[in-house]
Amino acid sequence: MTNKSKPARTGPRSHEVSNSRSRDLSTSPPGDLASSRAIRTVLFDLDGTLADTAPDLAHALNAVRLSHDLPALPFEVIRPVVSHGGKALIELGFGESAPQVDFEALRRQLLQIYRTNLATHTVLFPGMAELLDNLETRGHNWGVVTNKPGWLTEPLLQALGLGERAACIVSGDTLPQCKPDPAPLIHACEQCGSEANQCLYVGDAPRDIEAGRRAGMQTLVALFGYIGEDEQPDTWGADGLVESPEAILQWLS
Repeated sequence: MTNKSKPARTGPRSHEVSNSRSRDLSTSPPGDLASSRAIRTVLFDLDGTLADTAPDLAHALNAVRLSHDLPALPFEVIRPVVSHGGKALIELGFGESAPQVDFEALRRQLLQIYRTNLATHTVLFPGMAELLDNLETRGHNWGVVTNKPGWLTEPLLQALGLGERAACIVSGDTLPQCKPDPAPLIHACEQCGSEANQCLYVGDAPRDIEAGRRAGMQTLVALFGYIGEDEQPDTWGADGLVESPEAILQWLS
């Protein structure tokens, strides 16, 4: 994996909500946009979409580096990689030392350090708590679909006070498949009592949008998430791009 040294996009854009390029009709949900906007369930990716987990994961990666006599990496270098999981973080932190290191042992060390600091600095993104409140008030249910393993996902959501509120929590080890396979999202639909074309999936990585499209859902890219400057989310095939959680509610209206 090529190390990403550019910071995530954080600056404002001219529009809070924008439409992406036209979708491949073979993967689009049935019906026109008006009917498919009748959303009952909103599903979120976890890292970089629902919650800002980057500070605690960056701490864990740098703790592993320091234990191997390597200097800490700048936060802005780590942030865009967080959505891609523990393997990608170890590749970022130790890529140049690949022949000399045991990647799996380093990944286990990273996750164990992270497990003890799951919610030290992790918070919901600004506006996300209000979005969840508004969704519930309007009669929508919501859930989480992540590739993060359940032994990290569930205690983190409990620490954030969301474990009992979510209509479903689908982790990376809930099923044999994980994103970009659509199976976890289809399973989430079943858990929430919704059809795929009644669901919206919000994520900050190409695999999120691919999984949502393949499942037959509407999809949005969370531009406030962990997207590097060299990435082009407008080419991912989502139904829209949003700069903030508030803009998700605007898109639903």
